[in-house]
Amino acid sequence: MGPEPPLRVMLVDDHALVRSAIRQALQAPDIDVVGEASSAEEALSIAPMLRPDLVLLDIDLPGLSGIEAVRELAPRLPGTKIVMLTVSMDRRDLLGAVRHGAYGYLTKDLSGDALLRAVRGIRQGDLPMSRAHAATVVEHLARGSGAKGSEGDRVEELLSTRESEVLRLLTEGLTDREIAGALAISPRTVESHVSNVLRKLGVRNRAEAAQRYRSG
Repeated sequence: MGPEPPLRVMLVDDHALVRSAIRQALQAPDIDVVGEASSAEEALSIAPMLRPDLVLLDIDLPGLSGIEAVRELAPRLPGTKIVMLTVSMDRRDLLGAVRHGAYGYLTKDLSGDALLRAVRGIRQGDLPMSRAHAATVVEHLARGSGAKGSEGDRVEELLSTRESEVLRLLTEGLTDREIAGALAISPRTVESHVSNVLRKLGVRNRAEAAQRYRSG
């Protein structure tokens, strides 16, 4: 048998400089970066056509979040491993990503060499995740949290860090414009986050979302 073909990798990050740095770190004969996307929506359009072996996916993306992208991509690409590559150390982001189908969770404080080793290790079945993150996932599974937890626990687990921030400020009575100013994002992005919150929580309006948050 000849050598294995290169591992086909797709990058999803809204910062071009970050994608360039990742691509440079992954320059190796056994790795082929076959595509890039700057948003979850673009990834959902491109990835099913490329069918990469691995998607390195940021969480904090404009529009749909990376966790939402995992939820959409994982069922469509059963042969693709999706690994989060993010600055977020938040437990909710970690558990949300894994729950929706992420194979691993890496943080951007990795060196280029460490990222290359982690990506190469995936082909050998290694888990691309720190020991601390793996321990958090195992503990969560052992406790059986989420499906059997309280309603308040489910609210925290369902939302990304940014969505939780938006919901908290919404519950405090701030307008979209005030929330945008507090979080240094645009009002349109706030509207997108609120829409995601309503859908994830299965509520009809902002008042019901605030009530769910308070009950937690």
